[in-house]
Amino acid sequence: MPSQGHTVELGSDVPLKLDCGVKLGPFTVAYQTYGRLNEQKSNAVLVCHALSGDQYVASTHPLTGKPGWWHILVGPGRPLDPDRFFIICANVLGGCMGTTGPASVNPETGKPYGLTFPVITIADMVRAQAMLLDHLGIPDLFCVIGGSMGGMQALQWAAMYPERVYTAIPIACAARHSAQNIAFHEVGRQAIMADPEWRAGEYSLHSTTPRAGLAVARMAAHITYLSEAALRRKFGRKLQNRSAFTYGFDADFEVESYLRHQGITFVERFDANSYLYITRAMDYFDMSADHGALANVFANTKVRFCLVSFTSDWLFTTWEMREIVHALNAVAADVSFVEIETDKGHDAFLLDEPELHATLSGFVNAAADRRGVAPAPREASV
Repeated sequence: MPSQGHTVELGSDVPLKLDCGVKLGPFTVAYQTYGRLNEQKSNAVLVCHALSGDQYVASTHPLTGKPGWWHILVGPGRPLDPDRFFIICANVLGGCMGTTGPASVNPETGKPYGLTFPVITIADMVRAQAMLLDHLGIPDLFCVIGGSMGGMQALQWAAMYPERVYTAIPIACAARHSAQNIAFHEVGRQAIMADPEWRAGEYSLHSTTPRAGLAVARMAAHITYLSEAALRRKFGRKLQNRSAFTYGFDADFEVESYLRHQGITFVERFDANSYLYITRAMDYFDMSADHGALANVFANTKVRFCLVSFTSDWLFTTWEMREIVHALNAVAADVSFVEIETDKGHDAFLLDEPELHATLSGFVNAAADRRGVAPAPREASV
């Protein structure tokens, strides 16, 4: 599917003021686009990626050669159809695929930022995306959508810029990061920082990287993305290429080999310091912190919401999503909610789930019809 990759420098004239109080500018944002913006500028869709994602939502990843992480949802004839919508996906602030982050060079020192990069929040990521839309001349979004951390961004968009969002689709997320999830993130961060090659965050100056620590962080996180039922169905207690225990510490079990593979491949495409910063941004996420009740965040909103959760997701549970639904109902917001039954766990939002695809297609196309966004050409010829 044709796409265009771009980078843009923002914040040169007016820096981005971060929640930590630091002013950041200029900074670079890397993004991909699919489709074309219509004359009314009414068909823009912002796809927000999760912790380990990037801007290659439907494009072949340049480092791994794998299809885009949401290619099953973004493409001709799919729920997010580039023949109907202008789709934008940007690498988040603090990322490591072209957007300014801790691995980027600090113009004041000529060296990578490392731990001198300011701590960021989900709201900071959204502010940077809003600056990107301003640069592109897009006044508002037909839709902002994402799963997990991407869902957090979608919620933040609806809260911070309700006048710029027609529809919001937060999937498999919550209005605040739970103590359990903060705890899992801390395990990952400590694994990275305990690696001798981390070098207090200055590993790039020593031409090394904390591979072992980052791999362990990824392994621990990946367990949370799956359900026990999915692990049992996929692996059970099956041995890896052997018929008996080795009575050692090699990967005797298939599940061990799988997790090691996940860790190794992640190291090849992700920066360790970015992992620290992005997990911390998720930990700080709490939409009601400054508003009292969560409902106050969405008072008088005109945004149309579609929220989706999964029965076996124990990272971001259905009851957390229902809390958002109840808050939206309390302010008479336009909200739909679907809980999808699946044993695939949190990662279900990335996988082939027919009910998810049907839900998104129905909601997106109905909203586009209401807004007067022309259907894809092949739809018009039917």
